[in-house]
Amino acid sequence: MEDDNYYMKQALAEAKAAEDEGEIPIGAVVVCQGRIIAKAHNMTQRLIDVTAHAEMQAITSASAGLGNKYLNECTLYVTIEPCVMCAGAIAWAQLGRLVFGAADEKRGFSKYADNLLHPKTVVSSGVMAEECAALMKSFFAKKR
Repeated sequence: MEDDNYYMKQALAEAKAAEDEGEIPIGAVVVCQGRIIAKAHNMTQRLIDVTAHAEMQAITSASAGLGNKYLNECTLYVTIEPCVMCAGAIAWAQLGRLVFGAADEKRGFSKYADNLLHPKTVVSSGVMAEECAALMKSFFAKKR
C-alpha cells in the first residue's frame, strides 16, 4: 500500500498539471518493475481529441517506451476510475494491474461493464480516493 500511495501521488501531480492547463484533472502513471515508465494527464482540450484521456496517453507512451503493445507486467495508476473507452484500452494492453483513486459514479467502467478488463488484470481501488475526488470536485466547482 505504501508504494501505491507513492505512485498515486505521482498521478495526482499529473492531474494537477492537467488542471493548470484547463483540462479535467485526471492523471496517470505506468509503473513497470518498480520504475515509472510513463506519465500522462488529460489532453482532450489541447489536442481537440475526445480520446486523449490520461489513461490512453499513458498506455501509448508506455507501449512505445517498452516497444510492446502488451503491458502485462505493468501497473497503471490513475486518479479516477477509468471510463469504458479507457477500460477497453486497458484490456487490450493486458495490463497486469490497475490501481485507481476515486470511483466515477457517472462514467466509470464498473457501472457499465464490470467485466470489461482482461481476466488477469488485478484491480485495486480507493487509493488516496479522498484526495483524488477533492481535486475533481474543486475543479468542477470553479467551472460552475
